[in-house]
Amino acid sequence: MIETLICGVDEAGRGPLAGPVSAAAVILDEARPIPGLNDSKKLTERQREKLAPMIRESALAWAVAYASVEEIDRLNILNATLLAMKRAVLALDVEPSLVLVDGLYCPKIDMPCNAVVKGDSKVAAISAASILAKTSRDELMLELHERYPQYGFAIHKGYPTHMHIEALRNHGACSEHRKSFKPVRDAI
Repeated sequence: MIETLICGVDEAGRGPLAGPVSAAAVILDEARPIPGLNDSKKLTERQREKLAPMIRESALAWAVAYASVEEIDRLNILNATLLAMKRAVLALDVEPSLVLVDGLYCPKIDMPCNAVVKGDSKVAAISAASILAKTSRDELMLELHERYPQYGFAIHKGYPTHMHIEALRNHGACSEHRKSFKPVRDAI
């Protein structure tokens, strides 16, 4: 009997005004279940940071990929997200038999792919992908905070909080801001 290798895919960072969108692809090892997997948005930051290394160690394969701010501005956020997802799947060192993507849309890839609404709460591999996508993007936003401390990226991770909007008004946009997003356009 041939084992079906299911790859879960999810993204993080569609809503922020700054930074790339990230996507992760994960093929879990059924022989090594990871307790506590769930939609990353339903977990605390501490729980995500505890689970991320467990996923990396236990999964048969995993990859994280990004679409840049420039790609987001050029393609729009949906197409940039699908591009990041495609990059993550293609970066896996094990080819899955089936790709399950959280949400409504699948990236254009040459393998069976299905979209699963609320998949990050229903499919363990998608939950794992949501955790890796979120923790990887958060790490990147902490690095951007070092370069641009005036925006508070370490606190809000680029999301449109009151603090971030005020920083945009006071300092204008930096190269990591998505110029195609209205609050950034308004600040320029």
